Amino acid sequence: MVTFQTDLEAVSASDLEGFFGGWLNPPPPEALLRLLGETDHSVLARESGGTRVVGFVTALSDRVLSAYISLLEVAPEYRHQGIGSELVRRILDEVGDLYMVDAVCDPEVVPFYSRLGFTRATAVSVRRYDKQAGGY
Repeated sequence: MVTFQTDLEAVSASDLEGFFGGWLNPPPPEALLRLLGETDHSVLARESGGTRVVGFVTALSDRVLSAYISLLEVAPEYRHQGIGSELVRRILDEVGDLYMVDAVCDPEVVPFYSRLGFTRATAVSVRRYDKQAGGY
């Protein structure tokens, strides 16, 4: 069982271990804590009765027309339990009734977002896999 929150109350870097599996230069928990504090919108999933964060979603928004879901992560041992879906539903509530909410994802994740009402679109991106962005 997990609980959800939209603030960082009682969250420390040590509660944010185990994310970004497979990334060449994953941000350390201290950078993730800073990221969560600086983003426009975030929702965290935590172990009930514990301190560990087991999932989170972030979104950037102009608060007028559009928002972008920038990160969605669920700890491997908590996947396939509906936590990711609930995080997306809650971040959509957080950003409100905007004209567009976009997410860029790998092809294998498209069915997940499709089940939540997203439709396929074309996107472009720059990935600097050899860099550690943000100075972490």
